[in-house]
Amino acid sequence: MAERRLKLAMAGGGEGAFIGGVHRMAAALDGDWQLVAGTFSSDAERNRRSGEMLGLAPDRVHASIEALLADERARPEGDRIDAVAIVTPNHLHAPMAIAALDAGFPVFSEKPMAMNLAEAGAIADAARRSGQLYALAFTYSGYPMVEEARARVARGDFGAIRLVHVEYVQGWLSSPLDREGNKQAEWRTDPARAGLGGALGDIGTHAFQLAEHVSGLTVEALSADVTTHVAGRMLDDDVNVLLRFAEGARGTLRATQVAAGEENGLRIRIHGEKGGLEWSQMEPNTLVLRWLDRPAEIVRAGGPGLSPTTLPRLRTPAGHPEGYIEAFGNLYRAVAGTLRDGGPADGGAWGEATWFPGLEPGLRTMAFVEAVLASAASEEKWTAFPALDEGD
Repeated sequence: MAERRLKLAMAGGGEGAFIGGVHRMAAALDGDWQLVAGTFSSDAERNRRSGEMLGLAPDRVHASIEALLADERARPEGDRIDAVAIVTPNHLHAPMAIAALDAGFPVFSEKPMAMNLAEAGAIADAARRSGQLYALAFTYSGYPMVEEARARVARGDFGAIRLVHVEYVQGWLSSPLDREGNKQAEWRTDPARAGLGGALGDIGTHAFQLAEHVSGLTVEALSADVTTHVAGRMLDDDVNVLLRFAEGARGTLRATQVAAGEENGLRIRIHGEKGGLEWSQMEPNTLVLRWLDRPAEIVRAGGPGLSPTTLPRLRTPAGHPEGYIEAFGNLYRAVAGTLRDGGPADGGAWGEATWFPGLEPGLRTMAFVEAVLASAASEEKWTAFPALDEGD
């Protein structure tokens, strides 16, 4: 007998929002999820129109997260939602996530985890207190060839890792769109809604999570330069960081949104004593392997020689793009599988089809943001990565 579709509620992501539509497409991709409820906007009419557009019953479209959670808790278990997706600007991530977790509902949240490390810690406390699953939309870790890269590093193909270089290069904020009516730019450059970092929090966290995820290493110290190039902008738009890893490797991280003409240039390169790899988000089906003592190789999604943990993440025959929505869908599928199997609330082991980014990468990315800003404000050459308590 086919498994029932899990019921999903969404907070944010209503009419005119970008990321809400992405989440809905990704959640629907495998037929695991059905959107049944939501609170989409603080504007009552926009909220109503969003629910109507999505075909939801009017009594499951709510004015607030509190009203939504109260209504769902009062419903019979078979009619109740199975999880809440939070797709709002950053300042609402923590209060909404904590409310949902304390009400007994799993959470799939947009990144970054929160406005700062203290808020992230409060979310982690709520997740542990409630025993509920908490997942984060670090989408790029859902790409099949990112898993292939991680698996090859983990099995020692390149020997001891020496170098980790990651960059996320965009150009869309090269002009002051945040003062010209662009809603996406407005909230991403507003400290009250975005948090401590601009490009740092928006795309720097993606780069940092990808670097630690693929390399299997942990940053222990960093040296950062943080810049705001566009006059009048309240948050950074360009970040450059030197990285020291606890295991001895060295690296760099670059995150900018003012590289005029660039699109969505996320790229990672890792080198060990025997060779290295390169993956680019704009060529996601290709993993390039380079060797000290033999010609370079190109490994393709759907092609021969892929690791067993990559195969469950593939959706299309060789030569067909495995893109952004599919990577997002892999995370939604992993969360669904974990909920159905009663698995660990922080996802499966790396490499398993039920792995998803959870509390640890969420906390570490917020610690990274604070360490970068502390380094940029300091005259010291190196800033230690914040120590996270075992409970964090």
